[in-house]
Amino acid sequence: MKDKMYSNISDVEIPGEIEYNDLSETEKDTITKALHRGVTRREFMTWLMATGVTVASAGSIFTSAKTAMAETPKRGGKLRWAADLHGPTDTMDPMMATSSIDYTRHRAHYNSLVQLNEKVIPQPELAEEFSSNADATEYTFKIRKDVVFHDGSKLTADDVVWSMQRHLGKESKSVAKPLVAGVKEWKKVDSHTVKAILSSPNADLATILGVFQFKIVKKDTTDWQKPPGTGPFTLKEFKPGVRALHERNKNYWREGPNIDVFETTGITDSVARVNALLSGDVQLIINVDPKAIKQVESTKGVHISSIPSGKYMGICCMTNTAPGNNLDFVMALKLLQRRKRVVKSILKKQGTLGNDHPINIAYPDHCDTLAQRQFDPDKAKFHLKKSGITQAEIQVAEVAPGITDTVLMMQREADKIGLKLDIKRVPNDGYWGAIWMKTPLNVTTWNSRPTANSMLSIAFAPDAPWNDTLWNNARLGELLTAVRVVKDPVKRKEMYCEMQTIVSNECGMIIPAHLNYVDGISDKVKGIPWVPLGDIGASEFPEFVWLA
Repeated sequence: MKDKMYSNISDVEIPGEIEYNDLSETEKDTITKALHRGVTRREFMTWLMATGVTVASAGSIFTSAKTAMAETPKRGGKLRWAADLHGPTDTMDPMMATSSIDYTRHRAHYNSLVQLNEKVIPQPELAEEFSSNADATEYTFKIRKDVVFHDGSKLTADDVVWSMQRHLGKESKSVAKPLVAGVKEWKKVDSHTVKAILSSPNADLATILGVFQFKIVKKDTTDWQKPPGTGPFTLKEFKPGVRALHERNKNYWREGPNIDVFETTGITDSVARVNALLSGDVQLIINVDPKAIKQVESTKGVHISSIPSGKYMGICCMTNTAPGNNLDFVMALKLLQRRKRVVKSILKKQGTLGNDHPINIAYPDHCDTLAQRQFDPDKAKFHLKKSGITQAEIQVAEVAPGITDTVLMMQREADKIGLKLDIKRVPNDGYWGAIWMKTPLNVTTWNSRPTANSMLSIAFAPDAPWNDTLWNNARLGELLTAVRVVKDPVKRKEMYCEMQTIVSNECGMIIPAHLNYVDGISDKVKGIPWVPLGDIGASEFPEFVWLA
């Protein structure tokens, strides 16, 4: 039997008349995700009553929902899904992955040592067992002995050590290098056992290794057009910026996958992407435009999945050049954000307020004492005058739903205080290679990360390769390293609050809002694991999904 990752809650025996099949697809989807997540009875009853379902009716819904979840997956068929971004920088090298389209291709092709469940807790994958010593300075991973690569060679400790060492050292090009900066080396113990030796304690390492970039590849791989993997699908075709075609791995080490063919493509135009879903050309899409949600919900055979998260849209003011190197100019833009209106009107309530740092309420280490920044045009005008800047240009692609409209709203407010903000619209295709981190003002989007430390380390640390604004703050770097050894929850919260305050007040990043993961899904698609760290369950779906 296939390893089971996702827990269900216990049965609730409450008589009622409403049946599971009487609910809308959105309600069914919400119930299924709640059951998968292990939600408490109290939480679930609260949701039921909030949606107008009486407690007396809940029992049959529970029973029917759990029955639906327990359906035996059907084998066969082809699933085609569409991302919102693709281009010539698409890659099959996991350590260089930068987008949902990369993450999903890699999940189909590779495995990691661990995988994260819906509570973001690491579970065994290629490592059948893993543990740490008492002070979390040494981790041991026992590797499965029945795993073979797509070329027929056996997975050994040598492949794991080689894959992990690629992320270490000054010469490493890994975009996830800051997440494992505390690892001194990976050592082979025997043919199927490896150790990670750390320079300082890090209780989060096992969780971090569930992040997208830490897939295991075959030792000495150089051809990233046809790399051998151990994943549920083999790679038949890979054309960057066009598509990837995967076929069932008949020698997969777990039972599965359920589908025969898995095709990945990108449709950058949001209207065209929704139309592809509604016409049946694709069965899954990510980043549904908020303006199209009602259209999807009113169309038979498809539905919306919306999961609150730490994902965010961002406006990047590059701090290595004007005007982003002027803190007063950046603060003026931060004070011009109409955050409540962005969430309500632009995102259609599919999001939460941003506060110019990435650690929102989705993270346990969120600082709830940091005051929410308010729209304040008078203060914005004060800072703008102090900056001496009267004109600027921002380059915008729709890299996140609503980001273009958010920038247009900022432009209107800027005009009122004497700032001429020109907007240059650019295509999504090739955006990450040509515009992001290269022009003075641009936009960005980020998925959630499993921990606050990993999010801050990969995008805000002084040496982070994905530091969007090239902002360098030594104090933040010190705190990110120091907090990894802190066990006292009070002290830990103080340190994370200081970090979030520093980013909010001093960084060139503006975060108007955090986004729900809003995906469009055919009713025929079943079995998606809902890990809250990325689009379509953090790209975990290829192995487990099936078609009704």
